[in-house]
This record gives sequence, C-alpha cells and structure tokens, in this order.
Amino acid sequence: MATVSPPQNWAYTLQLPRSAGAPRIARVILRAALDHHGMEELAEVAEVAELLTSELVTNAYLHTDGPSSVRMRRVREGRVRVSVWDTDPAIPASFGGAGAGPDAEAGRGLLLVRLCAANWGGHPIGSGLFGLDGKALWFELVAGRDAFDVAA
Repeated sequence: MATVSPPQNWAYTLQLPRSAGAPRIARVILRAALDHHGMEELAEVAEVAELLTSELVTNAYLHTDGPSSVRMRRVREGRVRVSVWDTDPAIPASFGGAGAGPDAEAGRGLLLVRLCAANWGGHPIGSGLFGLDGKALWFELVAGRDAFDVAA
C-alpha cells in the first residue's frame, strides 16, 4: 500500500477579514499546518510561532481599517517564516526602534517579535499584481534556538 508524505516545502496563505477573531484563527491554522507537515524539528517553537503570529495579526486588526493576510511557509529544514500583510504601508517605528516604554500598558507585541524571532523584518508593498497596498511584517523561527534567549 502506497503512502503519501506531505511535501518538504510548503506554504499557506490565509485571508482574514478585519475581525477581533482573526488572531485566534491565524494561530489555529498555523498550528494545524505545523502539525500536518510533521514539523517535529519546530515543536519546541510552535507556541512561540503562535504567539508572534497572534501579535502581528492583532496589530493589523488594531491599527488598520482593512483586511489582513497571513502567509506561513517552511523555508528549509528547521526554519519557518510567517508574514502578515495589512493595508497600512507604514512600518511601525517600534519594529525597528525602542518600542514601548517601561510604564506603557500596550505596544510590546513587536518587541516580542524582535526578541524571540531568529530573524524579522518588514517592508511596504505598493500597488502590485493584485492592486494591494500596505506592508508585510515577518519573522522566522529556527529549531534548536531558544526563542527566549535574548543573548542568542
């Protein structure tokens, strides 16, 4: 009997309406993709992937008036990249700078991405193939890297 193995490299894109439930939906789909593709090498960072995805989708919901989308893909063995597109082309200053102050009650989500991801970034997106404007913020997680080890 032949068995079918999931492809080694994979990608999913999830279109999300502007909804308070979007972060949860993105987390569930991300976890399902990791589980389905047998990403055992990323098992120890799956919760971090869910947290960081939730933070980026939450920012899209809170700071834009339109939809968002999440693209998750296996870059290579032991590495996954998650990108979140939204309708605002401005890259948040806190994604490349100091971020929230010590007494701030909000604004720490992008700091978490910067501290926990192996690699991260963002870029504006002009009118392209589908006439989309906005930005994409992304992060990568790597198996075997302690996501909470800030010195790494």
